[in-house]
Amino acid sequence: MLELILLEDEPVIAQELVEFLDDCGYQVTHVADIASFNRTFDPQRHNLAVIDLGLPDGDGLELIHGLRNQGSPLGIVAFTARGSIEHKVVGLRIGADHYLSKGCDLDELAAVIDALVRRLGLQREVKPWRLATGPRELWAPNQRVLRLSNQDNLVLQQLMAGAGAHVSRRQIVEALGEDWLSYDPRRLDTQIRRLRRNVEQATGLELPLKTLRNSGYCFYERVIIID
Repeated sequence: MLELILLEDEPVIAQELVEFLDDCGYQVTHVADIASFNRTFDPQRHNLAVIDLGLPDGDGLELIHGLRNQGSPLGIVAFTARGSIEHKVVGLRIGADHYLSKGCDLDELAAVIDALVRRLGLQREVKPWRLATGPRELWAPNQRVLRLSNQDNLVLQQLMAGAGAHVSRRQIVEALGEDWLSYDPRRLDTQIRRLRRNVEQATGLELPLKTLRNSGYCFYERVIIID
């Protein structure tokens, strides 16, 4: 799992970003000021950074400028309330790889980070997750196995058959044999949370499932499905 350091001083925004980026499959280290960033940042661990600019102990642009002067290859996304073209131009010239306004949709942030991962060649070859639909077993890349309920088996069939692509909530609900128009969406939220928890408890790994805000999910690692 790629490690990302998040520098954001507003607690509500920070919590939302940590939860979102965690759902996107990143291991997030959160810090709230430049001093904490300097103490915590480990170039051997952190390949990516999302950095706010208006911080209680300085300007994030100065931090980015310093990192670039040190020759850091860190992938940097400036994520800030300073949304003017002038600010964006300065940020990119200082050394940010991407510059996003906090008013953007978080799916745009995820797409930008994914593009940065590809450009920097940070993808790592991983063994696939395997779903055996007959015996209802999910095998993690570390060869640990989770035996699934019938419903979880049906959900994972939909998610893993569409690995790498968007799978809508409606697709999943209808695969469960439910009527989309009368189905309570909170039931699916509960099932996905339980599935994530069960996978982590049984395998020691997080389920590589990205939540696509209120529309569906994406299983983002390699899969093999065995009937």
